[in-house]
Amino acid sequence: MLTTNPFDDDHLHEECGVFGIYGHPDAASHTALGLHALQHRGQEAAGIVAFDGEHFHSHRGPGHVADNFSSEAVMKTLHGHMAIGHVRYSTTGETMLRNVQPLFADFEFGGLAIGHNGNLTNALTIRKQLVRRGCLFQSTTDTEVIVHLIAISLYSTVEERMIDALRQVEGAYSLVVLTQSSVIGVRDPLGIRPLVLGRLPSGAWIIASETCALDIVGAEFVRDVEPGEVIILDETGLRSIKPFAKADRRFCIFEYIYFARPDSVMEGTSVYEVRKQIGRELATESGVDADVVIPVPDSGVPAALGYASAANIPFELGIIRNHYVGRTFIEPTDTIRHLGVKLKHNANRAHIAGKRVILVDDSIVRGTTSTKIVEMVRQAGATEVHMRISSPPTTHSCFYGIDTPEREKLLAFNHDVAEMAKLIGVDSLAFISLDGLYRAVGEAKRNTKQPQFCDACFTGDYPVSLADQAGGQDQVSLTSMTEGR
Repeated sequence: MLTTNPFDDDHLHEECGVFGIYGHPDAASHTALGLHALQHRGQEAAGIVAFDGEHFHSHRGPGHVADNFSSEAVMKTLHGHMAIGHVRYSTTGETMLRNVQPLFADFEFGGLAIGHNGNLTNALTIRKQLVRRGCLFQSTTDTEVIVHLIAISLYSTVEERMIDALRQVEGAYSLVVLTQSSVIGVRDPLGIRPLVLGRLPSGAWIIASETCALDIVGAEFVRDVEPGEVIILDETGLRSIKPFAKADRRFCIFEYIYFARPDSVMEGTSVYEVRKQIGRELATESGVDADVVIPVPDSGVPAALGYASAANIPFELGIIRNHYVGRTFIEPTDTIRHLGVKLKHNANRAHIAGKRVILVDDSIVRGTTSTKIVEMVRQAGATEVHMRISSPPTTHSCFYGIDTPEREKLLAFNHDVAEMAKLIGVDSLAFISLDGLYRAVGEAKRNTKQPQFCDACFTGDYPVSLADQAGGQDQVSLTSMTEGR
């Protein structure tokens, strides 16, 4: 029996990646390649919808992109010169096919498919209103709220209906939309979730979550989609609409820390270089005498490189990751569960035994994995174990599209740093400061009156209202509405 991997529950998880292409005869194959590059953003389901001028063609299924789109027989069914795709990470429960995106619906104006990265914070409130009007929901995703709002809009064109729908929702979103005549990309007014625009040498346009998806298909990066911008790609070329009230940018700072692939460029900044700079800031803020700097792979590697360079301490791959354990595994017995961390990581004893070790990781969520990693390093013979974290303490839940435990389950919500160090079993523990993180991304410090990024998971400063939370919705209801991405 396959089940969710219980050994991978101690990191924050992105919930999806999106890709869209207009104007290429092999649009679906390019989309599949783009989704491969975005696989890190969602590993539980994937889908593609294409349009050939007359008919929509789709394939969606659980599992990785390769599980769904490596078959020539499948790809031959996805005809068309335009397509959109989606990779998904579910937050709770079973991955149900009805929740796998892109979602598709037939309207009076024709078919429409939509893929969504993010989370709508008033989805439950709107859903209740729509159900009272007689709308029938087929999934548990908040994305379907947008579909129904488009359906009941009184505007005439697809673009106007979609804008009308988006003016009624709140939260974070980057969307790719496929109609009978266009591919549309939309980014929320605060630009919390990423979205970029690219172009192939052939002239075909691409919209994707990250620049790494442009690289894999040989597309040139054109620019970031602006916050609040609607990009329409059709036979006339590219059109840009900015129908929403201008707001200050609040890009998710955790993209730089963990979510984005290190070879991506976000908001004009190299993710890899930011992570190395975070490591340098950590070494400056919380240096400690040690013999070796070791990353917790793979997300801790760039920060550990930066730390080692700034501290003039050797860098070694003292922990080796098994890349062939995905998000699913055999249902574990108690014995296997106890050995769980070794399914993904093993100590490289030659570089640990007899040494004072600095472990560098991206975050501590529940603390369960950190505790096992530290125990493993001590068993490998480390004389001291110090842990340095390339993010501030995670004290608040995210409601903008990141799978976060309830606040009461966050280790940093319940304990101060000294208590966390004792629980994890390290000789010392330090997190990068909030200002240090902002320095690493190129800011002098955090502007407390108007923060330059969304950092709510560290500060509780939520830039978009949490209507469903304020309305007294319980956490079970909220997670059931977000499990579709």
